[in-house]
Amino acid sequence: MSETVALDTVDLRILRQLQNNARITNRELAAGVHIAPSTCLDRIRRLRDAGVITGYTVRLDPGSLGRPLQAFLAVRVTPHRRPLVAEFVTHARSLPEVRAVFHLAGPDDFLVHVAVPGVGDLQRLVLDEFTARPEVSLVHTNLIFEQWDGPPLLPPGA
Repeated sequence: MSETVALDTVDLRILRQLQNNARITNRELAAGVHIAPSTCLDRIRRLRDAGVITGYTVRLDPGSLGRPLQAFLAVRVTPHRRPLVAEFVTHARSLPEVRAVFHLAGPDDFLVHVAVPGVGDLQRLVLDEFTARPEVSLVHTNLIFEQWDGPPLLPPGA
């Protein structure tokens, strides 16, 4: 788990702007948060070094890439032991259909977000890549109809 980093109002404004548009230029970002471009670069570097900013990504539409069907697979691993957990995560992350893997507390051990071309591909993925594994005792499939992203993630009360 990461430790909480002390952030001031300028840091929070920078983070909000970057979460809304990570492609913003440093000059535009600095102007938007009312600081000098050199100060803005220093603050971004400090936020990266502190582990607050962990990367920059591009979000793609799975349907445009030939994977319009998305699902969450709730997976149970038996027995739930560290070596099997590591093997399962390594296997799941190696599959091109897998978008994210979450290790959970509760009745299910993992939530796996997948994107596939169609129902037959989803069935093949579940049967051949998940339930065929000896440590997997259950896979429960939930289709995703639509997705909405939340607002920028900021500390409580920010």
